[in-house]
Amino acid sequence: MPSTKGYLEFILEQLSELYDLSWRGMMGEYILYVRGKVFGGIYDDRFLVKPTRSALAMLPNANLEAPYPGAKEMLLVEAVEDRAFLRDLVEAMDAELPAPRPRKKRPAIQRDTR
Repeated sequence: MPSTKGYLEFILEQLSELYDLSWRGMMGEYILYVRGKVFGGIYDDRFLVKPTRSALAMLPNANLEAPYPGAKEMLLVEAVEDRAFLRDLVEAMDAELPAPRPRKKRPAIQRDTR
């Protein structure tokens, strides 16, 4: 079941205090980024985050769930009503997330000019 745009908008509103928050839709689900780094996503109308050390410490009783079959498990965030907690969670995770990979430039198309 794909996620609803309404749930995405709700989570984005809850995270609106964060600097440089972005998202990308992918096959009916939504990947969430902070400062260009993936920290979580919306999958089947569930807010899931990567299990970083800080996320595990702040969500000690969270369930580990796969966003889709065969994917690595992520932490289910149930306290989505608490804006301050969500802000603190993502800010704590930010320092532990790997920097985004530089995008490779595609080679120019070679045209035969004969």
